[in-house]
Amino acid sequence: MKYEEQERKIYAKYDDKTIRVYQAYNNVIADEAIKLGTFGEHFSLTRMTWIKPSFLWMMYRCGWAEKENQERVLAIDIKREAFDEIVKNSVISSYKTNLGITEDEWKEEVKNSLVRCQWDPERDIYGKPIGRRSIQLGIRGEAVKKYVNEWIVKITDITDDVKRIKKSIDNGTFKENLLPEEKEYIIK
Repeated sequence: MKYEEQERKIYAKYDDKTIRVYQAYNNVIADEAIKLGTFGEHFSLTRMTWIKPSFLWMMYRCGWAEKENQERVLAIDIKREAFDEIVKNSVISSYKTNLGITEDEWKEEVKNSLVRCQWDPERDIYGKPIGRRSIQLGIRGEAVKKYVNEWIVKITDITDDVKRIKKSIDNGTFKENLLPEEKEYIIK
């Protein structure tokens, strides 16, 4: 199946008020975030930060919490209206002719945008692509400040759960119900 044909829907764990995104950090940033309920002084407000609503995409990205500086996985519940705003204000990360604008116009949008959107291959528990795309969103500037100061509702350290799931995969006892239940999310 070609890239353009792969399904692009957002799957996430959410409720009426919040949607869960995932990020992985080192111990210093993670400990501070858990203590404060948001990110603290060791988190950079000046660089782009990527949020991912797909648990398995995050596991692929952080190597099940085994990659350097990604040893701690945080589940971050943010306000749904904030997530919707992020998606609505995003600019796709790579130019395609079907965007309806010229490449120069797209470059200008990317330069001025506070949010980037990438659709990457969604993964299974073994890290293999499953034939659909998973969204990840890069935020910077004022969007990062709002994320840290207004949008985060709750941060949960799920590193122990991640390691337990990975161990079950490795020893052949994995069951689907170990994963967070993610269902299609519709932007309002």
